[in-house]
Amino acid sequence: MSLWSSFRGKWQLARKNVVGSSAQLPKEDYEVLLENCRRNHCLFEDNSFPATLSSIGQGPLLQKLPARLHWKRPPELHRNPRFFSENTKRLDLCQGVVGDCWFLAALQALTLHQDILSRVVPLNQSFTENYAGIFRFWFWHFGNWVPVVIDDRLPVNEAGQLVFVSSTCKNLFWGALLEKAYAKLCGSYEDLQSGQVSEALVDFTGGVTMTINLTEAPANLWTILTLASYSRTLIGCQTVSGRERVLENGLVDGHAYTLTGIRKVTCRHGPEYLVKLRNPWGKVEWKGDWSDSSSKWELLCPKEKILLLRKDEDGEFWMTLQDFKMHFVLLFICKLTPGLLRQEAGQRWMCTMQEGRWIKGSTAGGRLKSPRNTFWKNPQFLLSVWKPESVRRSLHPCSVLISLLQKPRCRHRNQKPHLAIGFYLFRVGKLYGKQRRLSPEFFWKNVPLSRPERFHAEKEVSQELWLDPGTYLIVPCTSEANKELEFVLRVFSRKHTFHEIGSDPHVAVSKEIVEQHEEQDEFFTKLFAKYPEINAVQLQKILNNMTWSKLGCTQPVFSLDACQGILALLDLNASGTVSIQEFRDLWKQLMLCQDIFHKQDSRQSGYLNWDQMRAAVKEAGLELTDDVCKLMLIRYGSPNLQIDFVQFVHLMLRAENMEDAFQNLTQDGKGIYLQKPEWLMMTLYS
Repeated sequence: MSLWSSFRGKWQLARKNVVGSSAQLPKEDYEVLLENCRRNHCLFEDNSFPATLSSIGQGPLLQKLPARLHWKRPPELHRNPRFFSENTKRLDLCQGVVGDCWFLAALQALTLHQDILSRVVPLNQSFTENYAGIFRFWFWHFGNWVPVVIDDRLPVNEAGQLVFVSSTCKNLFWGALLEKAYAKLCGSYEDLQSGQVSEALVDFTGGVTMTINLTEAPANLWTILTLASYSRTLIGCQTVSGRERVLENGLVDGHAYTLTGIRKVTCRHGPEYLVKLRNPWGKVEWKGDWSDSSSKWELLCPKEKILLLRKDEDGEFWMTLQDFKMHFVLLFICKLTPGLLRQEAGQRWMCTMQEGRWIKGSTAGGRLKSPRNTFWKNPQFLLSVWKPESVRRSLHPCSVLISLLQKPRCRHRNQKPHLAIGFYLFRVGKLYGKQRRLSPEFFWKNVPLSRPERFHAEKEVSQELWLDPGTYLIVPCTSEANKELEFVLRVFSRKHTFHEIGSDPHVAVSKEIVEQHEEQDEFFTKLFAKYPEINAVQLQKILNNMTWSKLGCTQPVFSLDACQGILALLDLNASGTVSIQEFRDLWKQLMLCQDIFHKQDSRQSGYLNWDQMRAAVKEAGLELTDDVCKLMLIRYGSPNLQIDFVQFVHLMLRAENMEDAFQNLTQDGKGIYLQKPEWLMMTLYS
């Protein structure tokens, strides 16, 4: 019997003996546990993640704890505890003594997308209605959304202050409870020490992460960030790895940040490209150009300065793209659907996922080192790619994204570090028999189309490829042979089939990715290509050609005068146009206005009266007195004190604009000081 035939028999036996991951979560039924607590009139206590040092873990974290550690529930810490509040500032979380800035940076990015956040954090939980001391969160765990159930006992010091994640609003506890659930998923709080933003982004979304090495940043980095900013993405970044220490420039080495925005501003000498970042500590900011105290802000017109610059020590700051590339090492962009750099209209993405395992002495062949090594023993996956009918005549190749995730080798995330992994891609001839593993000779004679530039010891490695229609072989592997590990291999494309050779190809089911905002992303892609800058006439055309689905038969008509008024509020540099980023912000506000207007206009009359408008303003989270509300209704409404949707949009934009300006300018939260040019810009031009 040949070596190849002998191996085939062992490989088939090994596949049958593959078991589930060793890092299994305890199975807990939230509904049953909740009902038991309510029936017995008791508060839930999680025995699988108890309120003891065993849940903290064993390691350096123990040295950071206060001398006396207590575990208390939120109702014991505050007289009016709240789980979540939609009216609070989105970036309100601060890191505790756990070194999990990577987790917090990803979590802050999550808060920028309320619908994605609500998938992870069910927002209907509270400390009043149906309260039983039990909470549930959801994480994407290697192909499945899994619930993690916890009790609400949190570690605090003698003064009753949270030791780990806390909120700037002291009565909000969703962040602390989410961190506890994630610690349970990873094994302990100790297991949250150190990591990469990309790891948590995948666990929060099940998305695909694109990693950019900023020391070798592509020339079109600003275009990538622009596309990402108007797509549904979560973005984080990291400084150089190593021990956390604050540098003279205000940045922190060995630290993760959230990228919260970008802005192209117009200075007297020309445009500047700025990025906005947030430190998860909620303090300690950049001190260089365009920082809160930088003189560079004087180069902008007063209105642009007022609405962009906020002099708070809140951890959020601006810096130039050039400084960003100089001082940060890695940029992580996580998208819910692939195709960030090139959108293709008309055909949805398909995803196929396969699980596999490298087994010592059997399928753990290691990397391709020499023609006669053991690489051929690795699991082999067959991928057939072709173009959808709608683009079959296109000359472009097919866009394919491949993602390889490694499963934990232990219940505790940090007990056994990630192995270095990667994958190779080969072209396979048409005559190949699809159920037969490729022999060593194939790899001796064929050069891979794609191979890892370097093997990364990360949870996920991914690559976007452009492939001609045809059949390909994917071979995932560890950097070194005989390393045991389970993995998940995902393939995304417009049309493909994908399965492991030797398995039943019908078992590998491709799922269509139905993304709620996919049409919106496509809309922005087309708009960005057509109008890099949008004037009032173009804005009017865009808004009047939209279908306002929730407004029914009373579709709004935006006049040129109304669009000029909207433009004046958004146009910070007095250019007469708005950028695609500014329009993206407007779009979010328009969708929110539509939701609120629809909810308050219960009779679908197309108008709001005084009481309805006051309720709408309150629902939007704006704190306006009745006198101010009445004045704005007189200013923007009709003579009979009713307001239509277009007028409501103008009112809301104006109110939010002035609220932002006040918060940016106030020193004490009570009043502001304006120079004459600033006063004129804020009152006359808007």
